[in-house]
Amino acid sequence: MTEALTETRPIRLKGRSFLTLVLTPELPLDGWLQRLDDLAARSAGFFLRRPVVLDIDGLDIDRPTLKELLGALDKRSVRIMGIEGARASLLGFDMPPAMAGGRPAPDFEAPDAESAAEAQAGKGAAAASAHHPDPQVARAIPSIIVNQPVRSGQSVSFPEGDVTIIGSVASGAEVVAGGSIHVYGALRGRAMAGSMGNSSARIFCRKLEAELLAIDGYYKTAEDMEPQLRGRAVQLWLEGDAIRAETLI
Repeated sequence: MTEALTETRPIRLKGRSFLTLVLTPELPLDGWLQRLDDLAARSAGFFLRRPVVLDIDGLDIDRPTLKELLGALDKRSVRIMGIEGARASLLGFDMPPAMAGGRPAPDFEAPDAESAAEAQAGKGAAAASAHHPDPQVARAIPSIIVNQPVRSGQSVSFPEGDVTIIGSVASGAEVVAGGSIHVYGALRGRAMAGSMGNSSARIFCRKLEAELLAIDGYYKTAEDMEPQLRGRAVQLWLEGDAIRAETLI
């Protein structure tokens, strides 16, 4: 009995993926920080309680400058959980850890050799059909439907695909999707589509009153939106590095 009670229990380690924002600073840093301040001022609480990764790949800075940048972000309540693209000589024990390879990570089973070969053949067929699509075949896109309004302070996140909201998105709420976002009501909060690098994602809403809109990392705040679009049914898409919009009715 005593042996069973004092037996050492193993430590459980679990894999888990989280959705984070990635900030990519640009030189000169003072100018970039000013633009960050403008974004935070126009969308209150944008970085509040939100994990952030700092991507400095290709940024020509030294270690003291990096520490100053981290301090400047900390003063703005931007909590950096990791640094991507940094040389080993830039990092230290007093800095967030190095990170690499961020990507969507749903549950999966490792395929056997035969399955892998079939998957590779399927990729080839998909590439060929991209030029000659069959109208009878529709590609299945993961999606979720939220059958209630999204209230202030709430967040809906679905990096695997599309999100449909049957209702409104209140000011101070947010919807984050790897695919497109559909809001069958007023969109007053924040909507971020294509969050995993999907530049073909779109945002649809019955009434546009958003605080912030983003597609594949490119964003528009309320002040950047055309006045004639506010209060209208709108669709938005990405064209190059600019978000375009048109009314639906």
